[in-house]
Amino acid sequence: MEKFDKKLLVPFALTLFVIIADQITKALIVKYIEPWTIGASFFGDFLQIIHVANKGVAFSMGYSLPLVLRRLCFGLVPLVVMILVITVYFRNKEFSELQRWAICGIVGGGFGNLIDRFFRAEGVIDFIDVKFYGIFGLKRWPTFNVADMAVVICGILLIVSFILVYSKEGKKNA
Repeated sequence: MEKFDKKLLVPFALTLFVIIADQITKALIVKYIEPWTIGASFFGDFLQIIHVANKGVAFSMGYSLPLVLRRLCFGLVPLVVMILVITVYFRNKEFSELQRWAICGIVGGGFGNLIDRFFRAEGVIDFIDVKFYGIFGLKRWPTFNVADMAVVICGILLIVSFILVYSKEGKKNA
């Protein structure tokens, strides 16, 4: 049997940090800002802190589905995916350190939103609202939260790291 490498647990500090930061910010929003109202604006109306709830997934897709179907599609399926991602994380010995940290950031964001899906009747709390100046026909970007930021930023880092690894390998083999 192969010895367990305890260093693999270190990037899960990011997972924990993202979950805690996400849940604290959401709790503050729920406590201090009435639903569907703007709590603060910065740089004119470029950045707004607003209390909204999302019963769907990204961009509120699927919010009108029946509750049972939403719980299955937006709760149980992502939970299974997160468990699979963590399993791959521990089994794959080829991930770089950056890739491991990125995966753990994505996992933290995923669990941050899953906590809302399972424990908040109103759905996922979103509160960061940014002006988008009509790009892609959007006056404002869809409202998001800390968990969403972690998933997007770490997802981009992960993709870029894979591209860099594969381009480096391609140059070696050429």
